[in-house]
Amino acid sequence: MPLVLLLSSLYLSHTVKVSAVEVNTPEEIFVENGTDAKLPCTFTSVEVISSAASVSWSFQPEGAATPISFFYYFNGKPYPGKDIPFKDRITWAGDLNKKDASISISNMQFRDNGTYICDVKNPPDIVVKPGEIRVRVVEKDSLPAFPIAMVAGIVIGTVTGLSLLISIAVCLVIRKNNSKKRYSG
Repeated sequence: MPLVLLLSSLYLSHTVKVSAVEVNTPEEIFVENGTDAKLPCTFTSVEVISSAASVSWSFQPEGAATPISFFYYFNGKPYPGKDIPFKDRITWAGDLNKKDASISISNMQFRDNGTYICDVKNPPDIVVKPGEIRVRVVEKDSLPAFPIAMVAGIVIGTVTGLSLLISIAVCLVIRKNNSKKRYSG
């Protein structure tokens, strides 16, 4: 009986293929009021990208209970929604062959604050957890002069550089002390 269970579990593990699309988006982006914003969305799929691949974008305004679908891309063609608030402001900025499902929204307004949801399907690879981006539209000139990533890079670089200098100084002191001991002997 245990042999039968082992063989059947081995058989099932080799016959059941689970594939999933993995969608990647930043958690949050800040955009100045009146400017254009690129909403980045990339994905990975174990399947070859086919003409059946599709992308849909939805928007959930702050305080709203459900998202509203406003953009669809299928068979090489973008289908932007014609409803307000995004009418004539959406542009396809992706390339499915490069696993990029990004869009651009022109003339961002404060009413555009909310969560944007990127959903990619690449049949038969259709199991997906959509990517979500929280977009915050802010007053012009209120964004930090240095992006957070740049500040983090500067801090990490400085700490790494100081650590390297301290390590070199310690090595030189140890080497000098060891050479004195050998010489005096």
